[in-house]
Amino acid sequence: MPNHTKKNNKQDVCPVDISTLKYKIAVSGAAETGLCAPDAMEKTEEIGREIARRGCVLVTGATTGVPYWAAKGAKEVGGLVIGISPAATKIAHVKTYHLPLDYHDLIMYTGMGYSGRNLIFTRATDGVITVCGRIGTMNEFTDAFEDKKPQGVLVGSGGTTDLIPEMIEKAHRGQGKIVYDTDPVKLVDKLIKLIEEEEKEIE
Repeated sequence: MPNHTKKNNKQDVCPVDISTLKYKIAVSGAAETGLCAPDAMEKTEEIGREIARRGCVLVTGATTGVPYWAAKGAKEVGGLVIGISPAATKIAHVKTYHLPLDYHDLIMYTGMGYSGRNLIFTRATDGVITVCGRIGTMNEFTDAFEDKKPQGVLVGSGGTTDLIPEMIEKAHRGQGKIVYDTDPVKLVDKLIKLIEEEEKEIE
């Protein structure tokens, strides 16, 4: 990670060393995985593990499917996992939305439903990785794209995710800050390098 230190000025009480801040990487994907490629969940777990191994924080939508498998992978190697829930309370999270609590260290309850949660979810992170998705995943992808957020796409993972390269080409809005790969480890590596490039703007 970059070693940037914010220099003290008259308004600062003390210097802030931002090199101690961990990158927050979101994993976005389908809550129902029947449409995903056969090896998509195995690769998703590896993405979670790799995010944790790099010392980054995994952020999920606190839901089933792809985000759940990523969280499971991260926790297997002692990673830190934060969930952003569409529900307003823990009770609503479990009883109304029927969403899990396990494999997370912290869950934030937004009370904004799925579409509102999606924007908070992507904006709370330094980068987003998209795995096999449906409409909600595409919503998160386009939210991040509009915000010029660094993104990684797991190619060949299934669902709407496989439409992203063609969609970007036909949308005529530029290529965005997007990296692609079929390999989970290489994808995380590419995304972190993209985030590091952005961090240089703070210098």
